[in-house]
Order: sequence, then structure tokens, then C-alpha cells
Amino acid sequence: MPFAKVLVCLLLTGATLAAAQTSDYGRSELGSLKDTDALIRNAQDHLRRGAATSSAYEQLGSLYQQKGRETADAAWFELAEKALRQAIQLAGDDFSRAGPFVQLAAVYMSEHRFADALASAHDAIATGAGDADAFAIEGDALTDLGQYDDAASAYRTLKRVTSERSPLRADYVADSRLSYLKMISGDMPGALDLIKQSITAATQINVPPENLAWLYYELGERCFQSGDIACADAAYSTGLKVDPRHFRCLAGLAKVRAAERKLDHSIRLYQRSIDVVPMPQYIAEMADVMRATGQMDRARQEDDLVEYIGKISEINRVLNNRELAVFYADRGTKLDEALRLAKAEFEVRSDVYTWDALAWVLYKRGEYAQAKDAIGKALRLHTSDPMLFFHAGMISRALNEKQDATQFLGKALTINPQFHVAYAGEARKTLDRLQSEENAHASR
Repeated sequence: MPFAKVLVCLLLTGATLAAAQTSDYGRSELGSLKDTDALIRNAQDHLRRGAATSSAYEQLGSLYQQKGRETADAAWFELAEKALRQAIQLAGDDFSRAGPFVQLAAVYMSEHRFADALASAHDAIATGAGDADAFAIEGDALTDLGQYDDAASAYRTLKRVTSERSPLRADYVADSRLSYLKMISGDMPGALDLIKQSITAATQINVPPENLAWLYYELGERCFQSGDIACADAAYSTGLKVDPRHFRCLAGLAKVRAAERKLDHSIRLYQRSIDVVPMPQYIAEMADVMRATGQMDRARQEDDLVEYIGKISEINRVLNNRELAVFYADRGTKLDEALRLAKAEFEVRSDVYTWDALAWVLYKRGEYAQAKDAIGKALRLHTSDPMLFFHAGMISRALNEKQDATQFLGKALTINPQFHVAYAGEARKTLDRLQSEENAHASR
């Protein structure tokens, strides 16, 4: 995508990543931007005619939130928060406050204000309304905060509460979330089983295309992480049949094509994804593929764009801390800034991937002992992700801990021999050097 096109897009929409926060606890299930605009006008007119009730403000806040998700403009989330706080103020001290509290929590999740989202979800739960969405957001916030046991408890409550009304919806909303926790804890077969169950349930209850495509994206991610490229291909492709503009499925399919060394096709798919939403993560991945094809100048242009998007607005700086830290570490540039960003991310969340980001930055800075401590925290739950094992292997290699390095790098390649367009090759070369050193030592 030409830089000018992306610039215009961002100036119009504000915060890119906010739109990427796809969740099923939003109240509005709308078909298009035009629908949302019309509904917002109707809700505003309703309030202007004197219907200043809690439910009216809640509906308006929900629509503002939906608009924010669709356009990536953070200003809509600010409007949503104001409307929802008004809804809470007008509501009585009863079950009617649960709805606006839940919607407010969802807004906070979109803004990566995970502690605030958790507090608002708890406010909703405290009303005693039994709103299942409150337990969903509670678990989501706890997951991002790295409190996995508490998140699992929230999801189990979510499933129990939802099952009382609809067993199929319980499988849909809870199993997809529990699947992620299974992956985090190293149980990939369990993670795959649960996400497939969630897809089956979602199909039976006819969830909106965006939500179903998101589940196929999640399945594709689990398949790719486990090295099943054919499964990942099928999952991302099916997600695109459900929602042809699902930018995450497009990027996932691009990653598959890169693993198959169909690099030109991969770039085209990344381009299509970025044309929908210019996510810095996917722009950086596309630049990696461009480097693999020798397009160094184009890759550098995309790198410049990643950095620009990551800092274009205040909310982008919050949403992109971790991604930019890893980006700088991958490129070996601005490592002081990378460290600052990685540490700043802990003010927002402290999950295994935040520890991994810190470890990788420290490694690139040559602070190997500190990097080892951080990657140990990232791997404490035995998360089945080849990229984590690659990082651990490179850190062990730097510390001359050859046995650990061989084990970690071998595990990364065993899980998925094509886990990254560049790093899979680096892992193989490093393993070969380790083996050569071991052979030379044995011969002496």
C-alpha cells in the first residue's frame, strides 16, 4: 500500500489497533458502517427528544463502541465511555447497572486498559444480574494481566452461567477462551479440541460472520503454532469464505504462504490485509518476507511505516508498546527505546508474551543474564509456541549454555520447521554450528 494511502487512512481513523479488538461481548451485531451510522443518528435523536434514560445512553454507548471497532478511531471509544458513564449515573442501584458496566469494560479492553476493564467487569458482577458477558470480560482482562488461574475460573463461571440459558452459546463463548489458556499452558491438543468445539457451536447458533471468522483465525493460529500447515491453511481460508475482508485471516494465510516459500503470493496477501486495516504487526511481517525476496528498499519503507503507525497517536503508543519493542529488537535498532517500551508494557499487562518481548530486547542489548530470567518467566507455563523456544535457544546460545540452546532450538523446529520466514533458517544454522562445535569437541 502506498504510504500516502496509509497516511490518509490513519488520519481519518486514528488508532489502528483498536479495531482489531474483536470480541463477542459487544451488544451490537451490525452489518455495515452505514447501518451503524444510521443507528447512532437514531439513538442521538431519541435522546434529543427527551428520552434521557439509562438504557438510551447505554444503547448509544454501545453503538459508539461498535463504530470505534469498525473504524479504528479512538475518538469513538471516548464518546462511548462518556455515554456509558451517564448510563451508569442514571441507572438505579439494581440489575440495570450491569449492562453499562459491561459495555464500559469492553471499551477499556479495546483501549488496552485491562485493569480498568477488570474493575468495571467486577462492578457488573457485583450487581447480581448474572450477566454472562461480565464474566467473559473478567476472564479476558485477567488473561492479559497474566493471571491465568483466575482467568480460567472466570471462564468456568461464564460457561456455567451461559449453559443455564443456552448450552451451545456456552460452548461458543467459553471454549474459545479456554482454548487459549490450554495453549498457554502447553496443552495444544486440548486447545485445538476446544476451539473446534467453539466453531461447531458458533455455526449452529448462527453468530455474525465477523465472529465466526475470528474463531477460524484462532484455529489457524493454533494449527500454525503446532506445525500443521495444511490445517492452518484450511482454517484461514474458511474464515475468509465467511468474511472476505477479515484482515487477520488474510495475514494468517500470508504467513502460511511464506512457510510454503510462496513468497510473492505471501506479499500479495499481506497487502490485502493491510489494505483493510494497516496493522503494524502485519506490515512488519510483510517486510520480513520482502527481505527474503531481496526487496530491501521496499522492506525498509514498510519498516518506516510500522514505526510511524505505532506512534501516530497517544492510544497507538499505548496499544503498540510490545509490538514496537519486538520490532526494534528484531531489526537491532533503537534498543534503548525498545527496552523502555517493553518495560512500559508491564504497566498494562504482564502475560507470557510481555515477558518474552522483554527477554528478546534484553538479548539484543547483550544483557544475557537478565534475558535468561525474563524468558524463564515467559516459559514458566510451558507454552507451546516455537517463537518462544527460538528466543530461549538464542539466549542460551549467547550464554554458552549449549545443551539448553540445542534443546530449545530443536524444540522450536520440531514443533514447526517453518515457524518464521527468517528465524526458522537462523535456528537451523545455529543448531548446525552447535553440532559442529560438539563434534569438534568430541574429536579432541
